Amino acid sequence: MDEASEVNGGRSGSALPLETSFPLEGDDSRIAQARHVATAFLVKARDHAGVPVAQATVEIVQLIVSELVTNVRKYAPGPALLTLRIQETLLTIELWDSSPVVPAAKAPNPERVGQHGMEIVAALAQTLTVEPTSGGKRITAHVALDGGGS
Repeated sequence: MDEASEVNGGRSGSALPLETSFPLEGDDSRIAQARHVATAFLVKARDHAGVPVAQATVEIVQLIVSELVTNVRKYAPGPALLTLRIQETLLTIELWDSSPVVPAAKAPNPERVGQHGMEIVAALAQTLTVEPTSGGKRITAHVALDGGGS
């Protein structure tokens, strides 16, 4: 994705893609593009920088990104920014959007159709935080790169 901006940092002389960001403006095709950006980022970290990224982590991150970006496209008109950051053995998924409305996971209800996104993210991430910011909110999820701890 040429719209994703990547910041490289060094670790033992290797060029590790420590961070990438992807603007989320436009139509719903950004959901699939955001999943692609997340997958490409993790594969590059694994294959080119030697970061231990489990295949299960890639799949978990695809689902988390999909749920978060879907919520942004549905409920937060205006600009948004997805940022992925690797720190040691942890991936931080951060989504900033311009809506001040703070989402919350609803109580489990197998009869409810839809609105399970935050429940899914909370179940898959090691930690999940939502914080208001000036001009919107930031949702941050942490995922272990080795597939453990979720």
